[in-house]
Amino acid sequence: MPGSLPPLVEPAQELTRDEVARYSRHLIIPDVGMDGQKRLKNAKVLVVGAGGLGSPALLYLAAAGVGTLGIVDFDVVDESNLQRQVIHGQSDIGKPKAVSAKESIAEINPLITVNLHQEHLNSTNALEIFAPYDLILDGTDNFATRYLVNDAAVLLGKPYVWGSIFRFEGQVSVFWEDAPNGQGLNYRDLYPEPPPPGMVPSCAEGGVLGVLCASIGSVMVTEAIKLLTGIGEPLLGRLMVYDALEMSYRTIKIRKDPATKPIEALIDYEAFCGVVSDDAQQAAAGSTITPQELKAKFDRGDTFALIDVREPHEYEIVRIEGSTLVPKDEIISGAALAGLPHDRQIVLHCKSGVRSAEALAVLHKAGFKDAVHVGSGVLGWARDVDTSLPTY
Repeated sequence: MPGSLPPLVEPAQELTRDEVARYSRHLIIPDVGMDGQKRLKNAKVLVVGAGGLGSPALLYLAAAGVGTLGIVDFDVVDESNLQRQVIHGQSDIGKPKAVSAKESIAEINPLITVNLHQEHLNSTNALEIFAPYDLILDGTDNFATRYLVNDAAVLLGKPYVWGSIFRFEGQVSVFWEDAPNGQGLNYRDLYPEPPPPGMVPSCAEGGVLGVLCASIGSVMVTEAIKLLTGIGEPLLGRLMVYDALEMSYRTIKIRKDPATKPIEALIDYEAFCGVVSDDAQQAAAGSTITPQELKAKFDRGDTFALIDVREPHEYEIVRIEGSTLVPKDEIISGAALAGLPHDRQIVLHCKSGVRSAEALAVLHKAGFKDAVHVGSGVLGWARDVDTSLPTY
């Protein structure tokens, strides 16, 4: 088939009687057969993140018979994860995600090996973690980790499947700089530079339809199986875009960006992507208060204006009593500045402190020099002050 690639791994020596019984529906597909299933058995796949995309990916990779699975995740299961992270359950709340995922995988398929990497993936450990695996699946939701995964895969010459989700839309592609067909691409050919800090909200800020994780995660696993067994035409050089509301799939060709510089080493990806802008960092320095300090201001009866810079739908979910909603974009554009009080201190907050820091920088430049923001936002308030409030 045009665009197909040779199998990524060699086949295992044999399948046991139990394995033949378990994978029989694969074995009777001519394109997979015994040879393809033996390749899956011999494959080593690393999944970065046991969250929304990692959950269905790990379950279906395990069910398919991928012999060795690696899981990179240092987070713990939270109740808000259960809406989409189907590898975890109610009894797993508070448990490390990697451990919870391994236990669920054992229920799906006890015949495979699961390696846990319960650490924060960074420039010092990525190459060592990636090295033993044939293929990487990246299901993370932040740009710093995406660029790190890309660059580590390029340096090691490994292919990886990338997926992304937001609200009702998802994207999937395959990146492999050293692809044997000479059509190698990497993530930087699609996104040469990260977006400006605060420009693209994360799933935690913008939300995601839970079932979208299954739609995109299953496509990612399909691409992994195709690469491992050498069947079909992978999404190398193509970006698949899925719109759940329209129920439409379309593919966009990706071409090598001639301006993309060769990747020679791993860098500081947090600095490269900038969690917050330089202006926001400067504004927050010395102008950040804790939830406890905000409570103390209430207790003393201080005169101040508490401004919530989140979106209206977030304000409906949970709010700090006494706050006024003024969405960040209205502050950034300047539209809301005339309506803000000049006779009292302004205290900003958002969900976690990122958006409020960006809004704070605008206020400082506009003359509100004593304005501050709550560093951990409404999440910190619900955690440290008013534990009766829900989190989201």
